[in-house]
Amino acid sequence: MSLDLPRLLIAGTASGVGKTLMSYLLIAELRARGWRVQPFKVGPDYLDASHLARAAGRPCYNLDTWLMPSERLQTIFAAACRDADLAIIEGMMGLYDGREAQSDAGSAAEIAQL
Repeated sequence: MSLDLPRLLIAGTASGVGKTLMSYLLIAELRARGWRVQPFKVGPDYLDASHLARAAGRPCYNLDTWLMPSERLQTIFAAACRDADLAIIEGMMGLYDGREAQSDAGSAAEIAQL
């Protein structure tokens, strides 16, 4: 994702460690301070994405390398961030949890490298 926009990936060691809560609170606070924050969620989780969208006051997009090629994800990312000051990407499960144990495929770490 070569777009020249500051971004932050919120990752954790596993599911249930507070990634969504921290992402929500950070987005809400930055929005209250006048920032235009573009939220993203790694993977196909639409419930967490709906919370992040509420905090940001704008749609949250899923970044899922299981379902979309990286070129498509980069297009979605760039289009969504057109008028944003910062992108916050909430990971899923643990930072390196993905399709297989021997690679980053499908993980939040893979998204961070795009």
